[in-house]
Amino acid sequence: MSYKISIDEIENSEDKTVYYDFEDNIDGINSVGPVSADLTIKSLGEFIEVYGNVKGTLKLECDLCLKEFDYNLDFNIDEVYAKHALSDDYKQETEIKDGQFVTDLNGADEIDIYDLLYQSVILNIPNKKVCGINCNGDNFLKEEELSDPRMDVFKNIQIQPKK
Repeated sequence: MSYKISIDEIENSEDKTVYYDFEDNIDGINSVGPVSADLTIKSLGEFIEVYGNVKGTLKLECDLCLKEFDYNLDFNIDEVYAKHALSDDYKQETEIKDGQFVTDLNGADEIDIYDLLYQSVILNIPNKKVCGINCNGDNFLKEEELSDPRMDVFKNIQIQPKK
């Protein structure tokens, strides 16, 4: 299956809009089953906007207890692509929403949906991965595992108060 959408296909479609359904595993992402996305790809003159929703379940490792857990993805994509080099003068103005970035296609004739989804999923994985609110990660290493016989000398230290 091809994961690339031709710019010509978008321009020649009704209302200059293509609807794209993705359902597959993404290499490099440990998912439980396929990642799915319902995308709308629309030509805005000199720009192309890709927006929609992405869902899936990932297998992540908890940063506290180191156990694997399922993490449910459910987020929206809203990406804008410039058809030509960003340094060119555009014939029409296009509003770019707050927090939105423009990817320069630099004259390319297609958009790689697979790459877009890979990057979007990676960016939507939380920085702090915790398996749950009740994770007792601070107890995952037992005291005896942390004891070092060389440190035993410090167990009996008594500090005398100043006179």
